[in-house]
Amino acid sequence: MEALFISTGIVALAEIGDKTQLLAFLLAARFKKPLPIIAGILCATVVNHGLAGALGAWITASLSPEILRWVLGASFIGMAVWTLIPDKIEDDEGDIGGRWGVFGATLITFFLAEMGDKTQIATVAMAAHFPDPVLVVIGTTLGMLIADVPAVFIGDRLSARIPMRLVHGIAAALFLVLGVATLLGAGADWGF
Repeated sequence: MEALFISTGIVALAEIGDKTQLLAFLLAARFKKPLPIIAGILCATVVNHGLAGALGAWITASLSPEILRWVLGASFIGMAVWTLIPDKIEDDEGDIGGRWGVFGATLITFFLAEMGDKTQIATVAMAAHFPDPVLVVIGTTLGMLIADVPAVFIGDRLSARIPMRLVHGIAAALFLVLGVATLLGAGADWGF
């Protein structure tokens, strides 16, 4: 359950102010149909993070425990730094248009926006860190929904009131703690 709770919390915090949350604001403002947007976010995240979780599990099986510990520790510390850099959405990301419908536009734009995004990389790292990558994928997907569903319903009114620097600082601190703990041998009882 630790994998589920940690991955949910970290991704929910890391997602606040992330480009995919900004994309959720944009899609909600443009289409004004929250249910297909939320369904698109869910499906895109499950597929994207499922692939990331599989990659994390493969990395765990492929690397020696000592190398894996250093790679994961450095990855978590890198995520801490990356979390402090604010994201901006590119104007054309939300411009897929009506030909795909609200669900299709959300599914495609969210999937593509998550490729190489910090929450996808975090999913790979956490799936390699924790013994059950399925719980990590469930947790990171829940974290995405915790951050993005309110964005769909509340939109820009809420984003102006959230202290983004504080939220990003907390998420960065959590990644840093995971990185240092991994480098110091936390998780050794899991075999790496």
